[in-house]
Amino acid sequence: MSRLEEPKELRTEVMTLNVGPQHPSTHGVLRLVIKMAGEEVLEVQPHVGYLHTGFEKNMEHRTYLQNITYTPRMDYLHSFAHDLAYALAVERLVGAEVPPRAQTIRIILNELSRIASHLVFTGTGLLDFGALTPFFYCFREREAILDLFEWVSGQRFHHNYIRIGGLKNDLPEEFIPELKKFLDTFDYRVDEYEGMFRESPIFYERARDVGVIPPEVAIHLGLTGGSLRASGVNYDVRKAYPYAGYETYEFDVPLGERGDVYDRMIVRIQEMRESARIIRQAVERLEPGPIRDPNPQISLPPRHLLETSMEAVIYHFKLVTEGFHPPKGEVYVPTESARGELGYYIISDGGSMPYRVKVRAPSFVNLQSLPYACEGHQFPDLVAILASLDPVMGDVDR
Repeated sequence: MSRLEEPKELRTEVMTLNVGPQHPSTHGVLRLVIKMAGEEVLEVQPHVGYLHTGFEKNMEHRTYLQNITYTPRMDYLHSFAHDLAYALAVERLVGAEVPPRAQTIRIILNELSRIASHLVFTGTGLLDFGALTPFFYCFREREAILDLFEWVSGQRFHHNYIRIGGLKNDLPEEFIPELKKFLDTFDYRVDEYEGMFRESPIFYERARDVGVIPPEVAIHLGLTGGSLRASGVNYDVRKAYPYAGYETYEFDVPLGERGDVYDRMIVRIQEMRESARIIRQAVERLEPGPIRDPNPQISLPPRHLLETSMEAVIYHFKLVTEGFHPPKGEVYVPTESARGELGYYIISDGGSMPYRVKVRAPSFVNLQSLPYACEGHQFPDLVAILASLDPVMGDVDR
């Protein structure tokens, strides 16, 4: 063709692209069906179910005590949140009274678990932007938290430490001193790796005004957690519907202004500092005392009593083999996990197993906002937007 001739009109055909369910950038076993015109994303359809475990249905065929095994496996990054939410729901059904020491320890471990989850979010999220160094910094602090969990429960994941009416065991002697060492350096460490990216012009251009979710859209789609607060909506279950004694702690709720990827990243950085602030208050008020409801119809008797008390042996046998029988009724308890509002809806028919268990999992609901946030952006922006919503697929598929 002569250079003087006018080129024919260029046409771009719409292409359908599958991202996942095994692609490393999908943050879990998630499949995204994307329609693209060139590099522009026209439509996104999330397809879930590739990690379906049937936890909710299995919990209806296990006793209330046995279900403690299932709860931490849904959100494996903030597993204490599921443990606590389930325990609170069952405790409301049976009328259990949790001792103050157990309440305080629950707060400490739940907020530590929130920090650990946000560290994974920050490290892997920035990794999707091409920033490698913050990943190692974040996981350095996370390893210290997992060491604390291992001292308490014997496990780094799936802790199974919270029990109906209290806790499995008391804290080991070395826990509080090591926790204080961690807290002494944590805020400085957060400042250190936040300074590596917050003012970076590359991060700013990749994150600012990308994946904007206005507050009215976020509310309409049921978005909760840091992703909702990044849109400027002041909703935190710990403030709106306090539980486990959160109303007695002083902490702020960080808010964003634009609801973009930048705000969703920064809000969670700020939330880590607030969690550390809550933990410091809890450590100061931690007093000696019992860690379980003494009611033998709810809590297993202390192990030393099994050697001297036949009554304790009988209660132990009945709880382990049969469980307890809450009265007929239903309950829903909302809590604030690292991803948003997490609630357990439980129906009791008077038996030793729940008649119905339904989990209001924030990751599942938050994914509704992905198509809206991605439309009109470039394909590389899709990966950043997905990371900023912080989904955990075990929390989605259940």
